[in-house]
Amino acid sequence: MSPYDPSAHPPFAVTVDLVVLTVRQHALCALTVRRGEPPYQGRWALPGGFVRPDENLAEAAARELAEETGLRTQQPVPAGFGAAGPYGTGGAHLEQLATYGDPNRDPRMRVVSVAHLVLAPDLPAPRAGGDARSARWAPVDDLLQAENGAPGEEHRAPLAFDHSQILADGVERARSKIEYSSLATAFCPPEFTVGELRRVYEAVWGVALDPRNFHRKVTGTPGFLVPAGGTTTRQGGRPAQLFRAGGATLLNPPMLRPEV
Repeated sequence: MSPYDPSAHPPFAVTVDLVVLTVRQHALCALTVRRGEPPYQGRWALPGGFVRPDENLAEAAARELAEETGLRTQQPVPAGFGAAGPYGTGGAHLEQLATYGDPNRDPRMRVVSVAHLVLAPDLPAPRAGGDARSARWAPVDDLLQAENGAPGEEHRAPLAFDHSQILADGVERARSKIEYSSLATAFCPPEFTVGELRRVYEAVWGVALDPRNFHRKVTGTPGFLVPAGGTTTRQGGRPAQLFRAGGATLLNPPMLRPEV
């Protein structure tokens, strides 16, 4: 290998930021933390932090999620990159979203962030930790309206850094992916009704869907849903059949968003 001088290149840091989405009270909500340190001290932001020298990106994302909120992801950390420790198991879906590298995105230094998308069923109130002063679930509509200049209270102030753009990208990724994949079931408990799944689609897309058409589409899509062999009355009314996610990862035909 030819001589290489690291000092010939400007240093920069790598961080991970997390767009954590869930459905609470029939609304799509994102996890935000109040920053306890500068810059943007006291402002709401997406959870995340710097990648350590001895961890890969998935490990960093899972660790930050656990440290700042107490939540866990369901995917094990890839083999060959160190032990998963307490961060690699649990009940959330984790995937890479995009990379953000504007030179001025962080006032401390040049920082490149690899954002991750996390989807999970209805989750309890998170607990703050690490350098986060507090943590909360906030309706996505409120957070995005704040970025677009809509008037409102303090809790609708724009997110720190470029996190409003990262959030918007994560929301659009979730909205598009549930069109052609079975990922909507990641917002559901292990056994769910068609009505509960429909309310996930309605919350993520922000539209009302016809119950009969929706039932026909999802039960008629090969591999999407599998009968769980039971019923429930937890939604009120007559007993409703319970389903589990099937083996299909891609939906054919897809569940296309209604035009709004």
